[in-house]
Amino acid sequence: MTGAAAPNTIPWPPILYAGSAAAAVVAGLLAPLDPGMASTAGWGIVALGFGLDVWAMATMARARANILPHRAATVLVTHGPFRLSRNPIYVGNTVVLAGLALAVGNLWFLPAAAVAALLTQRLAIVREEAHLAALFGDEWTAYAARTRRWL
Repeated sequence: MTGAAAPNTIPWPPILYAGSAAAAVVAGLLAPLDPGMASTAGWGIVALGFGLDVWAMATMARARANILPHRAATVLVTHGPFRLSRNPIYVGNTVVLAGLALAVGNLWFLPAAAVAALLTQRLAIVREEAHLAALFGDEWTAYAARTRRWL
């Protein structure tokens, strides 16, 4: 396997999202922003994001697909939430961070969600897609042509 087709090492996308969340917490302490009375809606959005994460992970588990980003892919999963997005776990993680902006009253989670998504795209997804293309060839190309990267 060539270096361009290797799966991720560090930074793992969960680390990128956790780091962005931590930065939002610090920014919220240093410069609080007032989101109004949207906590209930925010927790609903957080629940939707976690639900998407769980659905995607369960789909991968049923397909016996490797979920760890630093290990080689074992199966190309194209059903369940993977029909809607090539990266439903990353979409779910982004939705969780965005929902936290309203849920905990810290609007810094909104730019943190955008930064985490951008970093994940550049530092993880590009490498993961090269890895999947190298492993699955035409099957990957057809899937990528019919399914959006995010939504």
